[in-house]
Amino acid sequence: MEKKILPGTYPPILPDINDWPIFKLSEKRKTFTEELEQFTLDKMEHFHKENLTDLIAETIYLEKIRIKEEPWKVDPPNERQFWSRIKKRLVKYSVDKDESISAQNNTYLLKQIIHRYALEIVGTFKINTFLFARKFLTWFFNQLLQASFWKIRLTGGKKRLVQKLIVKGDIDHVRSLAQKGTLIIVPTHFSNLDSILIGYVLDAVTGLPAFSYGAGLNLYNTGYTAYFMNRLGAYRVDRRKKNKIYLETLKSMSSLSIQRGTNSIFFPGGTRSRSGAIENKLKMGLLGTVVEAQRAMIQRNENTKIYIVPLILSYHFVLDGQSLIDQYLKQQGKSRYFKEGKDYSGLTGIIRFIWKILSEGNEITLSFGKAMDVIGNPVDQEGNSKDKYGNTINMADYFVSEGKVNTDIQRETEYTGLLAENIIKRFHSDNIVLSSHLLAFAAFEILCNENPKLDLFGILRLPTDDYIFDYNILSATVKQLQKTLVYFAENEKLILSPEINSSVDELISDGIKHLGTFHIKKPLKTSKTGKVISENFYLLYFYHNRLTGYGLEKWIKPGRINI
Repeated sequence: MEKKILPGTYPPILPDINDWPIFKLSEKRKTFTEELEQFTLDKMEHFHKENLTDLIAETIYLEKIRIKEEPWKVDPPNERQFWSRIKKRLVKYSVDKDESISAQNNTYLLKQIIHRYALEIVGTFKINTFLFARKFLTWFFNQLLQASFWKIRLTGGKKRLVQKLIVKGDIDHVRSLAQKGTLIIVPTHFSNLDSILIGYVLDAVTGLPAFSYGAGLNLYNTGYTAYFMNRLGAYRVDRRKKNKIYLETLKSMSSLSIQRGTNSIFFPGGTRSRSGAIENKLKMGLLGTVVEAQRAMIQRNENTKIYIVPLILSYHFVLDGQSLIDQYLKQQGKSRYFKEGKDYSGLTGIIRFIWKILSEGNEITLSFGKAMDVIGNPVDQEGNSKDKYGNTINMADYFVSEGKVNTDIQRETEYTGLLAENIIKRFHSDNIVLSSHLLAFAAFEILCNENPKLDLFGILRLPTDDYIFDYNILSATVKQLQKTLVYFAENEKLILSPEINSSVDELISDGIKHLGTFHIKKPLKTSKTGKVISENFYLLYFYHNRLTGYGLEKWIKPGRINI
């Protein structure tokens, strides 16, 4: 059942911020960083003992390329000097030298490199900054509400941002699990606003303590952003750095913080969905640290479990939709792609985006999926793992071989794959279908069916000025999809927003209204003469993609109207 949840509905699990795991970790940042450095060093020397010289040389090479081709303001001023010193020492003491001398020098160089990376990655959490950020967001939204007050009154009275947030899922279960173990929230990722909205909901709605999360190092390029990011529990992720030493340090940080009970947010897709589709392929790096952390805790005879909670965000329109689909099509089409245009971004775009949510009757839906353990098994209300027959599973059994719990990288890689598969399944089954998604899917499929000889890029290049959607065809297509989606919902393959059960005419009208709210060139709109048209096939394709992966295409082709 749909439930609009307002702040204060759920009391804080830990009223005193001093008790929050993320604050406790930050309080001991120096000790944690030192432990991280040793932990990473031990792993590197254990798994790469035979090729450390080559590994360090490769790191130096990649870092020098990064410094030359992708410099950022946030980079330390002594980058070139640091890597030059590392290179000179590697050549002097490691290359073609006695094995013992080379090993000692490699250990020294690894320590230097890991130390540099660890200091960059590990963040801090300041209570005063957190409280200020909380107050600032409240003030910011109130200012927008005051500015749009009269417009809101005309559409039904005062409304606040939180009344536009529809939160679904078993929140009581999530809160219960947070008191029994460590939570890992794994959201879909469509917009730069996802982190803000997720953080706001977790704090103001669910009453959970603050979560650790990865923030791109590029966000630290500006002073104001860097100030807050440095103090709100975010750990820094530099996606330019692809070398194994950096990636191992990053993963080790994640594993150790989870082992210390710090709740975390991972965007398992790695970045925003450029196509607009729900992620169907996840990054295994940080996700694998969840499995590693659970095994490590079992090895220490700790009873704490780690729980994975998918979170699916649904927007009627995405702030950066145009730039995202441009990036996706450019990568896919190369020379066949022609850029369509852009919408507002930056601070102006964000303010305009929130204004539209507040004043135009739009809503954002956040759906908490069913929780699972680190293998992907469902967990009951008490946090017990269950197999497909409902039998209780002992997590330790997954990590036992030859009578004891041990480390097996291949086995844990397989478990990470199983976890990823189950997260993807939950992304789709707990996805909430909005009227805008359905209508965009129907309209773009009509374009494809009417132009069977054209590939995707040929369809996108069709002139929008010359095309009018036949309302009878659109209505029939929406009706077929509506019937199919109801069937899918009954079989728990997805979740429907209330608008999907409206009459076909109401559904089309609602979808057009929401798709046309934000973008300069509308994916769909009603013309002055009452015709349904599109000003932007690229964006229509972007919103259409939200419903790919369900096999809906086969139900809207001629003659295929029955399930």
